[in-house]
Amino acid sequence: MNEQHQTLWQFMSGQSDKLLSQTLQHVGLTFISLLLAIAIGLPLGILIARKRKLSGTVLGIAGVLQTVPSIALLGFMIPVLGIGAKPAIVALLIYALLPIIRNTYTGIIGIDQHVKEAARAMGMSKSQILLKVELPLAMPVILAGVRTATVINVGVATLASFIAAGGLGEFIFGGISLNNTNMILAGAIPAALLAIILDALLSLIQKMDFKKLRKALYIFPVVILVLGGFYALPTAYGSTLTAGFTPEFMGRQDGDLGLKSTYGLKIHTIVISDAVMYKAAFAKELDVISGYSTDGRLKAFDLKILNDDKHIFPPYYAAPIVRDEALKKFPELEKTLNLLSGKITDSIMTDLNYKTDYLHQQPERVAKDFLISNGLYKAPKNGHNGTVKIGSKIFGEQYILAEMYSMLIKGNTDYDVATKTGLGGTKICFDALTNDQIDFYPEYTGTGLLVLLQPDPKIAKEMAHDKEKTFNYVSAEFEKKFKIKWLKPIGFNNSYALMMRQKQSKELDVNSITDLKNYLDKN
Repeated sequence: MNEQHQTLWQFMSGQSDKLLSQTLQHVGLTFISLLLAIAIGLPLGILIARKRKLSGTVLGIAGVLQTVPSIALLGFMIPVLGIGAKPAIVALLIYALLPIIRNTYTGIIGIDQHVKEAARAMGMSKSQILLKVELPLAMPVILAGVRTATVINVGVATLASFIAAGGLGEFIFGGISLNNTNMILAGAIPAALLAIILDALLSLIQKMDFKKLRKALYIFPVVILVLGGFYALPTAYGSTLTAGFTPEFMGRQDGDLGLKSTYGLKIHTIVISDAVMYKAAFAKELDVISGYSTDGRLKAFDLKILNDDKHIFPPYYAAPIVRDEALKKFPELEKTLNLLSGKITDSIMTDLNYKTDYLHQQPERVAKDFLISNGLYKAPKNGHNGTVKIGSKIFGEQYILAEMYSMLIKGNTDYDVATKTGLGGTKICFDALTNDQIDFYPEYTGTGLLVLLQPDPKIAKEMAHDKEKTFNYVSAEFEKKFKIKWLKPIGFNNSYALMMRQKQSKELDVNSITDLKNYLDKN
C-alpha cells in the first residue's frame, strides 16, 4: 500500500517489529542514564547539603550543563566517545543530574532542625541520621527530582538516533526527512506515552507511606537495571555486519525498502545522521553505509562503492527545478541558471565536495573558485529588480550549488538573491517550492521519479535505468502536476550507493550488493 494512503494504525501495524525494537532501545537508554545519574547526583546532593559552601558551585555547573542544547551536547561527545550508546548515555546523564542533585539538596536542608537534634540526642551517628532520618524524610522531594529527570530523558533520548544510538527518534527524524506524518507520529506518540506512564508510576511510588516506600526503594534499582538492559535486546539477534543508513534512506524505495524487496538484504541497521556516518565507517564503528556517489568523503575515508547489480538506484542527474510563476516573474532566470548546464562532471563534483566535506572550505569559496576557473564569475550588480529565493537540502553539495546559482544570478542579472539553505530532506524542500517559500532548488531526477512522483512500479522500473527517459518523464509530469519546470541538467550523476571500507571489501570479497547479501546469508 502507498504510504501516503495508510492510516496511522496501518503504518504502526506494518512497522510493529521495528517499533518494538526502538521502544526497547528508548527505554534502555532512559534507564541506563537515569541509574548513573542517581548514582552520581544523590551523593553530590548529600555532599552539598553537608558542605553548603559548595552548593552554589555544584548547582551552577549542573545548571550550565543543562542549558547546553541537546544536539550540540551530543555533537561534543562524538570526538571523545564516538557514536552509538556511549555518547548518548553520557549526554542523558548530564541532563538528568540537575533535578536529582537540586532535589536531594533541597529535601535534606528542608528538614526541621529540631528533628535532627532529637536524632542526635538519641545518640545516632551522622550516617544513622542520614539513612534513618534525613533520606526517608527527604525521599518525596528526591523522587520528584527523579520523576523530572525521567521525563527529561525520555524526551531528549529521541535525539540519540542522530548518533546511531537508536530509540524512537529514528521514526521521528525519518518522518521529518520524508514529510511522512504517520512516521513522525509512530515515534512521537510512543515517546509521549512512555513519559506519561513513567511519570505516573513514579508518582504512585512518591505517594506511598514510608513502610511501603522503603520496600519499593529496595526493588527500584533492580527495576532500573532490568529496564536499562532492554537496550541490548534489539541488537542481540543482529547480523555479523552493521549498517548505518540516514533517516531518509530508510524510508525510500530506492533505499532500504528496495534493498529488502529486490535483494532480500537482511543486515543489522542503525539510523544515523549523514554528518557522522562516513567517519563512523572509517572508524570501523559501521561496516556498510548509505551514501552518495559524488561525495567527497569517499576519497577522504577510502571507501568503496558496492556495485548495484540489480539496479535499484536510478539515475540521479542534478538540475534546478523552478516554479513556472518564478520564470514569468524573472524572465532572465532560466537562461542564467542554464549557464551551469553540462559544466560539472561526476569527478568535478566529487572534488568540490571533498573540499567542503573534508578540507572544510566554505561553500562560498568553493563555488566562487569554480566559477572563476570556468570563466563564469561576474561581479554582483545592483539587484533592484526583485529577489529570487533559492533553497537547498541539508548537505554540502547542495550548499555549493546554491552558492553557485546565487553568484550567477547576482552577476548576470539585476535580481537580488535570498538563500534558504539546509531545508532538510526532499519533501521539506519540495513543499517549500510548491508553497512559494522558495523559487527553485537543485533536485535529482531519480528522487523526482521515485519520491515525489511515485509512479506505478512498472513505469518506475521502465524509466529507472535510462537517464534520458527519466529526465523526460519527470519533466513532463512535474509540469502537468505541479507547474514546475526542470531546467537543463548540470551534468553529474549523484546516485545513492552502498559503501564499505576498501580494505574490508577486499578481505570479505564483497564487491556488489549481491556479494554482501550472500556473505550475510552464510555468516
